[in-house]
Amino acid sequence: MRILKISLICLIITLGISCKSARSVVASGKIDDKLSAKQLIKENGKRDAKFKTLQAKVKIDIIQDLKESSYTLNLRMEKDKTIWISATLGLARAIITPNSVRFYDKINNQYFDGDYKLLSDLLGIELNFDKVQSLLIGEPLYDLNDDKYIISTNENSYILQPKNQDLFLELFLLLNPSHFKMDSQQLLQPSKKRFLQIDYLGYQKVDKEILPQNMKIIAVEDSEELNVVMEYKSVSVNEDVRFPFKIPSGFDEIILEDAK
Repeated sequence: MRILKISLICLIITLGISCKSARSVVASGKIDDKLSAKQLIKENGKRDAKFKTLQAKVKIDIIQDLKESSYTLNLRMEKDKTIWISATLGLARAIITPNSVRFYDKINNQYFDGDYKLLSDLLGIELNFDKVQSLLIGEPLYDLNDDKYIISTNENSYILQPKNQDLFLELFLLLNPSHFKMDSQQLLQPSKKRFLQIDYLGYQKVDKEILPQNMKIIAVEDSEELNVVMEYKSVSVNEDVRFPFKIPSGFDEIILEDAK
């Protein structure tokens, strides 16, 4: 998989974060050396998001090959069901559901209409709606109750990693000692020279929930690197939302080659 394919995947999975321009959460908690992995996982589970719907404006900066591009997007989300994104004037639009990934681009007259299988093959991990949603709202990519984890610490975070790391996919989860949400999720595929890191740079409190405020995604393959920085503003939650989406006629379909 080349960096162009990573760019496409990041475009798809990074547009769906849910946040609100509200009160920032001050992370002033201290590391408790006596906290067990089981206790940490339990505390993290208490912070799972409970909103039903969300609307927001998202500012995204993409840095690749020393070139930076900035976009402002409209986001609508129905938790566990739909993530919808629209660029200014509807020049690009995407809709993600548990069964499909679809988007179109009016500037280049092209579209993508597929499911998660090919994207999972390209990224090298099993990808589905639940994993994408969890990643984007500051929750663990994997269900922490499905495996045994060991705990360690650094200066600012708790670190969880599977007791038996997969040789082909290493996972490291950094959790904040103040609110027990994610500080960072890091996936390493040494044999394929791939590295994916999702840093949650700040959180905010929205209707009693703690949600990301700023995020940075770093995707690396060989010597190529892609950076995506996001900031989320003007959010309303639990209101009626609509998800209009129709691929214009005459557009060319984006075909991704199978991963090797």
